Amino acid sequence: MKILVVDDSETLRVQLKQDLEKGGFQVVEGVDGVNGIEVLEKNKDVALIVCDVNMPNMDGLTMCSKVHQTAEFKAIPIFMLTTESGPEMKAKGKEAGVIAWITKPYVAEKMLAAIGKVLKKT
Repeated sequence: MKILVVDDSETLRVQLKQDLEKGGFQVVEGVDGVNGIEVLEKNKDVALIVCDVNMPNMDGLTMCSKVHQTAEFKAIPIFMLTTESGPEMKAKGKEAGVIAWITKPYVAEKMLAAIGKVLKKT
């Protein structure tokens, strides 16, 4: 299964890619919300998106809203991986279609377990 990772931090994308590939997933990457949507349109077989909130050009919440407004991508589960943890931000995430909110730094085993649970349901 393929996962789209969208984060403006190259260091985080590299680490997350390594962790997800160890978990048996294929990974494609986006550097911000605009690029994330472009990558998604070229990889219509993406099973799940892991996205940051604070990015240049288009933030993660805006990207998630746009993804879930598109019929062919509406069912893709989205995990938000961010330093943001306030209840207001989480509420905005839920409105945008985010199903899991994970604060950085993440624990690889917990992330893989959560992704495994979600993808078994879809």
